[in-house]
Amino acid sequence: VQLVESGGGLVQAGGSLRLSCAVSGSTFSINSMGWYRQAPGKQRELVAIITNGGASTNYADSVKGRFTFFRDNAKNTLYLQMNSLKSEDTAVYYCNLDVRITPMRGVMSYWGQGTQVTVSS
Repeated sequence: VQLVESGGGLVQAGGSLRLSCAVSGSTFSINSMGWYRQAPGKQRELVAIITNGGASTNYADSVKGRFTFFRDNAKNTLYLQMNSLKSEDTAVYYCNLDVRITPMRGVMSYWGQGTQVTVSS
C-alpha cells in the first residue's frame, strides 16, 4: 500500500487549501482512514478520521467546522478540504490508512510522505 499526498503550500490566513492523498495497492479491509499533522516542536496529532466502514467521521475540535474529510472511491483518493485557515494550522500534513492486507494478517498502518501547509498571518 502506498499513499502520496499533494496540495500543500503557502496560503494567507482565511484562505483555503485542498490536500489529496492518492492510495495505491490492494487491501482486504480498511479499519480507518485519517489525516494527521505535525507542527515544528510538537507531536503528531489527529486532524480527522473516518472509521466504521465510512459511517463515522470525526474531527479535532480545533478544525471542526473549517475542515472536511472526504474520499473519492473511484479515484482511490482521500481529500482534506481546509477553509478559514489560521496560522496555527501550519504543519506537515500526513494521510494514514490502517488496513488488513489479507484476512490472516493483523492491522498494519501506512503513512504518506507528508505535505507542508504554511499559513501566513
